[in-house]
Amino acid sequence: MADFHQNGQIATLHNLRTTSTEQLETQLRSFASERNIWLVLPSLFSELEGAALPRILDELSHADYIDHVVIGLDRADADQYRHACQFFSRLPQKHSVLWNDGPRLRAIDADLSEAGVAPIREGKGRNVWYCFGYTLAGRRADVVGLHDCDILTYDRNMLARLLYPVSHPEFPYQFCKGYYPRVADGKLNGRVNRLLVGPILMALSKVLGPSEYLDYLRGFRYALAGEFAMNINVVKDIRVPSDWGLEIGVLSEAWRNINQRAICQVELSDNYDHKHQPLSPEDKTKGLSRMSRDICKSLFRKLATDGITFHRETFRALKATYYRTALDQIEWYHSAATINGLTLDRHVEEQAVELFASSIVDAGKAFVENPMETPFIPNWSRVTAAHPGIMKRIREAVAADQAEFGGG
Repeated sequence: MADFHQNGQIATLHNLRTTSTEQLETQLRSFASERNIWLVLPSLFSELEGAALPRILDELSHADYIDHVVIGLDRADADQYRHACQFFSRLPQKHSVLWNDGPRLRAIDADLSEAGVAPIREGKGRNVWYCFGYTLAGRRADVVGLHDCDILTYDRNMLARLLYPVSHPEFPYQFCKGYYPRVADGKLNGRVNRLLVGPILMALSKVLGPSEYLDYLRGFRYALAGEFAMNINVVKDIRVPSDWGLEIGVLSEAWRNINQRAICQVELSDNYDHKHQPLSPEDKTKGLSRMSRDICKSLFRKLATDGITFHRETFRALKATYYRTALDQIEWYHSAATINGLTLDRHVEEQAVELFASSIVDAGKAFVENPMETPFIPNWSRVTAAHPGIMKRIREAVAADQAEFGGG
């Protein structure tokens, strides 16, 4: 049975295994009679050919409390978009497939770029941002959930638990973050969260001193989880990061925009697995090498907005403090793995820590050399102010794409 410990920072809704999926869904149907619940699925076309997404659709097809599913499709040509429309057609819920690489949405992107309010990078952040824009354009959603399309261990209990806290009319929560253990194939996973995020938050507190923001982030059990649910008003004002600091960036936006008592985290499952990124020490533009640098820069940028001044010496001290903290935590994780009959390769773990320590210095150097970098995409409140008719154009573009290429 799970614990029910509260850390004092973020309301934590545990899974004590005393409520069935059916009970949760019955309540969600009742909530949905008053609050429209939408789900956003950012997807690469390649994920349609993987093992995870067909299972996700099988499970999602039973979630009849979902009013609308918004799928953001990246890296797809016209034939692949047609295939995607057919692929998602088995969903019984209303659904829309955004062809992000299609000429209509690309034309909208070009107009927004000219106005200086479009994403400057390709990737998941851009995909999510356009899905949020389409969701706002529909003017029907009250609650919006989001999760990835590569979850190999997906089941609909996970979805129900994610959406429940924000959908419950008597709960105060406007933003909910999922968490779970990362165990698969007899070993502990989640290296970036375990060996970078946890230790660097501790190291930052030691080097910079007490910080309510750092305490807030440390309150999340899995800060890099890609599962969120939020009130539609949060969607309107949130700035989505365009780099691989997406999850930390969204948590920072929640800290900036929402009363902390309206933020919670919920335990989604006993186990979670998805596709794994390579460490990629030979190429800093890929894999966990790029991800770790983007996460570090995201933290540095946010702390700078709170008045923290960084110098090159700060990053040297931070690297040293982080390195010692992370090595200590490898020992802790090795003990946790052993008592649970799991394996943990200390050599591989230390290789990851060495890479992440290097990423801290690289991210610090990039931050000092380019302090004006703004990877956040403008929120949709600003976009609609700059382009008052953009919501209608997005709705019409998606409808036209589906009519021309998707058969409906």
